[in-house]
Order: sequence, then structure tokens, then C-alpha cells
Amino acid sequence: MANARMLDDAREYLQAEDIPGWLIYDYLGCNPVLAQVAQPSGHVTRPVFLFVPATGAPRLLTHHVDAGKFAYAGEGTDLEQVVYSSRVTLESALQSILAGRSRVAMEYSPRNGLPRVSRVDAGTVELVQSMGPDVVSSADLMQYATQRWSPEQLAGHKRAAEKLGRIVNEAFARIGQRLADGPTEFEIAEFIRQRFREEGLVTADGPIVSANAHCSDPHYEPEAEGSSVIAFGDWILIDLWAREDTPGSVYADITWTAYVGDNPSERHRQIFDIVLGARDAALSFLQDSFSRGEPIQGWQADDVARSYIADHGFGDYFTHRLGHSIYHTVHGEGVNLDNFETHDTRRIIPGVGFSIEPGIYLPEFGVRSEIDAYMSDDGPYASSPVQRDIVLITAP
Repeated sequence: MANARMLDDAREYLQAEDIPGWLIYDYLGCNPVLAQVAQPSGHVTRPVFLFVPATGAPRLLTHHVDAGKFAYAGEGTDLEQVVYSSRVTLESALQSILAGRSRVAMEYSPRNGLPRVSRVDAGTVELVQSMGPDVVSSADLMQYATQRWSPEQLAGHKRAAEKLGRIVNEAFARIGQRLADGPTEFEIAEFIRQRFREEGLVTADGPIVSANAHCSDPHYEPEAEGSSVIAFGDWILIDLWAREDTPGSVYADITWTAYVGDNPSERHRQIFDIVLGARDAALSFLQDSFSRGEPIQGWQADDVARSYIADHGFGDYFTHRLGHSIYHTVHGEGVNLDNFETHDTRRIIPGVGFSIEPGIYLPEFGVRSEIDAYMSDDGPYASSPVQRDIVLITAP
């Protein structure tokens, strides 16, 4: 069954932005947007085009061997299915669908500037342009139609985030309880995975449990063999992400840090305070910009946090974007807070969620502080637990 809400939202956006249509193309899963909007009932083996005009009925162009996978695509919508069999009939049908359209939006980004958007191969873009329309990027359109959370998804995200906040602190307490026995990073990761199961949370991978220099690898995951033994005086970073085990749920994703002992070094405190300052500066920028009625793009928030860290002398040690979109996958398809890995010009609009997670990664240890944020109709706010102080881990 096609997603009626997404189709309606797409047409609303197209009309507001004066774009004649949105052409969603997929072949063997290269573009996940097609499955979100058209929702096939099984594996699709041939190229598929879904054309959503600014006005009028959407049309779904599918090969006859896959037509049954979309048998109920129009239920609850005005979507029309067009079936092709050969390359000749594919091009003829596509030409007819695009006739008279001056422009179409596709999952394309000039020079691949936004890899999360660039899902359509160059040859398909050439094919479409040869039929008359100019191809423009669907970056903001796709986000508006497919990446905004429903009220139910927001509520589920908050429940998952609250559980993550409890579990990360239980993991720190577990380290303290097991300190005399020398707990390993992997053992604590296993403890977190068990707690996920008990709390009805699921995740595709993770969590990150790291000590000392391992904290400076942003995507470190401990293995059963060779993970570090945690001892007094260690610096600990835990990054954990999960969602409720229900259809349509969205992720929560947080990172907290701790020190094993009563008195972290001045260096630990210094880096921790700078990272938290950058995190809070970014969120304050988003809130202040919204209150002034100023549209916000993803790159701008990254600049604020990156400048804060650079002004404190550690710019070279912040080696990834500030934050990522959050949705059904922990890294969603919406706007990222990024002016480092990309220059993300997508707007931060009401209904989207994202992480804010600056970090400083020194050779001997790393600090990252990650919160989730949600852009509501009344402005952005932290939608997950927020760490304010270094967690101190002591033996019982």
C-alpha cells in the first residue's frame, strides 16, 4: 500500500516550491525512498519509477514481473500503476509520464555534495534529461515528505531515549560493581545488549564501550577477544542507540562519558567542559535562530560547535560532523548537522529529529557528548537525557 500521507506531503511541497513533479527511481534497493513511499509487498527485481506530480494522480511505472508486488499500491490513494515489459516500453511510458514537465526533482545532489541524497546513477539522470525535464535535487522535498516524525514516533523516541539514559548509567554502575574482577569493554557491551532485550529495545549494531585511547576511535566496538580490561583511573565512553521493537519506531542515540575513580585529571575536565560547551552552543544557536524566525540549514549548527572547539584550541581534534539525522535507521535520510564532511544546505524543519554530538579525540583519550534533538512547531529542544557532569565510577 502506498503511503498516502507521504504522497500528500510531497504534493504540498511541490506546489509551494513550484516544482512540477518528483520522480523517485529505484533499482534493487539503491534508493530507499521508493520503498518508504510505494511500500512494495516483497522483493522487486526490475527498475521502478514513481512520478508524483504537483497536481494530479501519481503514477507508478513497474515491470510486469514485479507488478504484483504493488498490487495494492493505490489502495487509499489515487495512485495509478503503469506496467512495462521491455526497455522500449519502459522508455516510451516514462516519456509519456514526463511529457510537458520542465523540471523534476530526483534523489540527486550536484557533484554528490550530499551522499545521503545522491541515490540515482548518472545514466538515469541522463535518460530523464534526454526526455526534456531538467533534474533538480529532491533534498528538501524528500526530507519534508518522508523524514518527519509522527506524534506517535516522537513519543516512542522519547521512551527509548529515557531507557537509554537509565541503561548507560546502569552500565557505569556495573563497571563499579565488577571493578575488582577486571571487567572488559566487551563484557559491558554485552550487559547493555542484555538490558536492551529486557527493555524491548532493538538495534542493528553497537553499542560502543571504550576506555582511554579507544575512546578516540569514534566508531570503536569491542570484540570478545582483545578488548581492554577496565581499571581504576580509566576514562570511559559509552555510545548506545536503539529503538522500540514496534513497526515504524524511530531511534534514540546518546553518548556519555565517565571516569573510574573520584578525581578526574584537569585534562579530562578541560576537554569534557569544552565538548559540553560546544554541544550547548549549537542547541542554543538553533533555539535562538528559531525564535527570531530565521530559517536554519544543517551546516550552520556545525559551524557554531566547530568554531567553539577551535576557539579553545582543539579544532584539529574534532574529526567528524556535528550530528546526523535520526529516523527508522539510526542515521536517517534527513538533514545532518554538517559543514565538515559535507556542506549540508537542507533546512532543519519542524518534525525532524537529529543528534548533536561534538567530540575531541586526543591520542590518549576522547570525549564525545551526544544528545538527540527534535524540531517541534515551537522550536528545537533536547529529546533525550543530557549529561551535565562527568560520571564518577567507584567500587561498592
